[in-house]
Amino acid sequence: MNDFYPDIEPYNHFLLPVDDQHEIYIEECGNPNGQTILFIHGGPGGGCSAKDRRFFNPEKFRIILFDQRGCGRSLPHGCLKNNTTTALVEDIEKIRNKLAINSWHVFGGSWGSTLSLVYAQAYPEKVKSLTLRGIYLGREQDTNWTFAGGGATRIYPDYWQEYLNCLPEGAAQGTVQAAYKVMIGEDKALAMKVAKAWSIWEIRCCTLIPDQKFVDEATADERAWTLARHEAHFMFNKCFLSENQILNHCGKIKDIPTTIVHGRYDIVCPYDNAWQLHLKLPNSRLITSEGAGHSSSEPNTRHHLINATNALVD
Repeated sequence: MNDFYPDIEPYNHFLLPVDDQHEIYIEECGNPNGQTILFIHGGPGGGCSAKDRRFFNPEKFRIILFDQRGCGRSLPHGCLKNNTTTALVEDIEKIRNKLAINSWHVFGGSWGSTLSLVYAQAYPEKVKSLTLRGIYLGREQDTNWTFAGGGATRIYPDYWQEYLNCLPEGAAQGTVQAAYKVMIGEDKALAMKVAKAWSIWEIRCCTLIPDQKFVDEATADERAWTLARHEAHFMFNKCFLSENQILNHCGKIKDIPTTIVHGRYDIVCPYDNAWQLHLKLPNSRLITSEGAGHSSSEPNTRHHLINATNALVD
């Protein structure tokens, strides 16, 4: 099975001012003369990691990674002001223009798939292909599945109860709106406690086989702070999308070659998200990652994603 490519370091990295407050961290890796591919991370608020460079053959790709507003190495850290889906889409265009790229391949998973799709629908002529994983369509029903006592909580009721136990009012605060209010409140210690619990709940649901090391790495305090607060911020605001926006606008991207990889047993973003997207993009290729959940690191999913990126340059 295809495994990650070896660790690599960026040959260039910098901060790009995108408004009067936010600066976006950007890095370039691999072959400066290769096919350009943009990696869009999940969350919102997840940030990029060294592992994210390793889905791509570094001899054939010019790999562009960036941390979205307020997370990872972007500044100011944790900032939610002027942090919207439209702003993130325009940041991507600013990156493309800054690097003088005419068009590029786009790769995104989870929230990264959402942002990839919205970007492609806004700028279809700039996108050579889409490689998407763990589809999240940004609808209220998709948020409720995971964070409002929906289906995920019926599959992992023990994990969900541990999350509720960290809320001051328990189950009475078990909504996105209530948790968000706490996490942006004045009590920073309580906000951090809830952010940590939110992140642990989600990340524990990401892999089919429990993986404590994966949970620990993804929920360190700094990562948990931006992951939970950014996610709640976007979900509270319905991801700054109109009702069913992504599926309704699929006609704009019907001619972009698209590969969708989705875990059969994805509890964070259920498989029907990928299925519905595939039906709206009949020329897309839907690959079911059997024996896998939501994480891009699970062996079957990793295999399919690396196969998909290799196919772009074969």
